[in-house]
Amino acid sequence: MLVRSTTKYARISPKKARHVVREIQGLPVSDALDALKYTPKKSARLIFKTLESAIANAENNHELSADELIVKEAVVGEGPTLKRFKPRARGSAGAIRKRQSHIFITLTDEFEAPEEKKRSGKPKKRDTIKSLFGAGAKPAAKKEEAPAAKKEEAPAAKKEEAPAAKKRDTIKSLFGAGAKPAAKKEEAPAAKKEEAPAAKKEEAPAEVIEETEATEESAE
Repeated sequence: MLVRSTTKYARISPKKARHVVREIQGLPVSDALDALKYTPKKSARLIFKTLESAIANAENNHELSADELIVKEAVVGEGPTLKRFKPRARGSAGAIRKRQSHIFITLTDEFEAPEEKKRSGKPKKRDTIKSLFGAGAKPAAKKEEAPAAKKEEAPAAKKEEAPAAKKRDTIKSLFGAGAKPAAKKEEAPAAKKEEAPAAKKEEAPAEVIEETEATEESAE
C-alpha cells in the first residue's frame, strides 16, 4: 500500500532540496530519519517533517507498522517564485528571486528486490571486429600490403618518364629541331672581343703622330 505526504510552498529552492532527497530514496523509514536528523542543512529539516507526517498517516489512517515502511519516492517540485528588487548603480535595479518548492514523499510496505543485470558471455570488442572485417579477416595484414605496392610502382614510373620528355620538348621549342645552342654562345663573344680592341689600338697612334708633326712645322 502507498502512503503519501506533501509540503507545499516551502521557502527553499528546489535545487538545494534535491541534493538531500536523493540520499533517502529506497531506504527504510528508520534509516531515512537518522540520515535527515544528522544532516546540517535547512532542506533536511523540512524533509524530516514531511517524512514524519507520512509515517503518521500510515499508522493512523492505514494501520501500518512503521518498521515495515520504505521510502519509495521522494520528489521536490518547483513552486512559485517571489520577485524582489534591489537598487543598483546608475538608477538600475537588481532582481532577487526567492524560490519556493513542493516536497512529495511516498511510502510503501512492499519490498521490491532490485533486478540483476545479465552479462553477455562474449565481449563487445570481438563482435565489432567481426562485423567490420568478417569472421576470418585480418585487418592488420591488409594495411601493410596495400601501401607497399603503391609506393614502389608509382614513383619509379614518374621519375623515369617525366623529366626526359620535358627536357626534349624545351630544347626543341627554344632552339629548333637541329640547332646547337652551345656553338652560338662560344663564337659570338670571341669575335666581339678581338675586333673592338684592335681597331682602337691601330687608329689612335696614327692620329697622334700626324698632330705632333703639324705642330712641329708650324713652330718652325
